Amino acid sequence: MRLDLFLKVSRLVLRRSVAQELCDAGMIFVNELRAKASKEIKPGDRIEIRRRTRHTSVEVTIIPSSKQVSKHAAAELYRLLEDTPIDDDPTN
Repeated sequence: MRLDLFLKVSRLVLRRSVAQELCDAGMIFVNELRAKASKEIKPGDRIEIRRRTRHTSVEVTIIPSSKQVSKHAAAELYRLLEDTPIDDDPTN
């Protein structure tokens, strides 16, 4: 399954177009390498999403057989490794 589609199906990103934009901006890494939206994802891959306000790392556990999964099933597609907020305020 393509990276952008996996991000949407797993609900790590709300829309596929947003996932594609994040990949184009170099904010998505797979196994510590910058990834394109078309990258094929397989179980065991580690995906890191670097947003302005949050860094999220997950490990892919299951690749769904369809493009539609329930909200409950979406949470089972990956294992959360890290979800860290970024504090951009230098005064703290």
